Amino acid sequence: MIPIPQRKLALLAALVLPTALGAADMPKSIATAQSALTVHVFKAGLFSAFGHEHEISAPITQGSFTEQNPSVELTVDARKLRVMDKDVSEKDRADIQQTMLGPKVLDSERFPEIRFRSTAVAPAAEGKWAVQGNLTIHGETRPVRFEVALQNGHYRGTTEIKQKDFGITPVTVGGGAVKVKNELRVEFDIVGQ
Repeated sequence: MIPIPQRKLALLAALVLPTALGAADMPKSIATAQSALTVHVFKAGLFSAFGHEHEISAPITQGSFTEQNPSVELTVDARKLRVMDKDVSEKDRADIQQTMLGPKVLDSERFPEIRFRSTAVAPAAEGKWAVQGNLTIHGETRPVRFEVALQNGHYRGTTEIKQKDFGITPVTVGGGAVKVKNELRVEFDIVGQ
């Protein structure tokens, strides 16, 4: 028979230890104000010198990640994407913004959320991971793969996606003399809170 003080200690350990162990892998919220997701849009075509490459800010509205059993998920409000181009007039920036959010590209009123949820995360090197997951844009979900590196508390990485994979036809001007490339580069810098 276990003496009473040891029984209390065993009971306390049985109650507290699973909670403490579970807390070690509780999801951490993404610090949305300190995190950044940027989309780079490139130009192509015979007269591409007359077109513009675009930098799009895609603020993360919510998200979380775990470290022990690595996983990540995040959401971006497509209606809040902003064209950040510095080399265009305010009017041109507003026109580009309207086209991007409108029915010809993102159709952000019909498809307001861009979501990512990891399906597998594997160590790639010290402080680096290979991440696979499902990305949903424009109502279409496709698998993506990228590497993440941890640097000074920031999870950073880059991936490329193709607009056509998500049912989006790249914008063309002048019968295709200036057009947006199908491939987009997505950079992210995620911080936990």
